[in-house]
Amino acid sequence: MGKLRIGLGVDFHQLTEGRDFWLGGVLVPHHKGALGHSDADVLLHAICDAMLGAASLGDIGVHFPDTDNAYKGIDSKILLQRTQQLIAEKGYQVVNIDSTLCLQAPKIKPYVPQMQEVIANILKLTTEEVSIKATTTEKLGFVGREEGVVAYATVLLEKEEVPYTR
Repeated sequence: MGKLRIGLGVDFHQLTEGRDFWLGGVLVPHHKGALGHSDADVLLHAICDAMLGAASLGDIGVHFPDTDNAYKGIDSKILLQRTQQLIAEKGYQVVNIDSTLCLQAPKIKPYVPQMQEVIANILKLTTEEVSIKATTTEKLGFVGREEGVVAYATVLLEKEEVPYTR
């Protein structure tokens, strides 16, 4: 077994009328969408942050700053692909992901299998290695008032150790 590293990512976005609602690389029908510089996919952003953190590569803002117009409106699946490349350059690969979405509405259970498939395909994983859960805040706080959405992700990375040779 190689060297294991764990990372935690979290992302928050405000919800607003007139925006598409992207979660886990899937367009989820809803009357509100997340506001952000990119497509504001909180789940993919949290996963990127977890991957980057586990590899000691900083965070998503370091690599894909919201001050750079190159990332304006960008599909977060592209950011996840680029994050995969960054960790691969350091010799890491994702072992598994565990994530939680916090939102009052809409219910995302019907979309979870598609989200798992999208993420697994990008990261060269099986869908069983991508866990996506959701919870409400029982109408408490900004999430409960449907003003925002939060995602948490934990990622395990493995780096194959190169045997010492003379």
